[in-house]
Amino acid sequence: MKKKVLKKTKVKKTDDMEKKVLLALKKAIDPETGIDVVTMKMIKDVEVKDNIAKIRFTPTTPFCPLISTLTAEIRQAAMTVKGLKNVEVEVSF
Repeated sequence: MKKKVLKKTKVKKTDDMEKKVLLALKKAIDPETGIDVVTMKMIKDVEVKDNIAKIRFTPTTPFCPLISTLTAEIRQAAMTVKGLKNVEVEVSF
């Protein structure tokens, strides 16, 4: 009787990095509400390729006076992830 060999499911390195970036983004706090951008569902997409994170976020309003502050907060939080070379933040509406 042959033994069945179970193959381990591999987790892509990029998926793991994306999860780490998303977790780090919980440190990016919206100054108006005091709530992190992940909980507020402002983060629409996180992609990591070649150790460069691309983050797309939507502010609470297109006329938000703190877009540049939020962009900097998001970038700074994501850069805490070990192994990232750069972070690109895109604002989308």
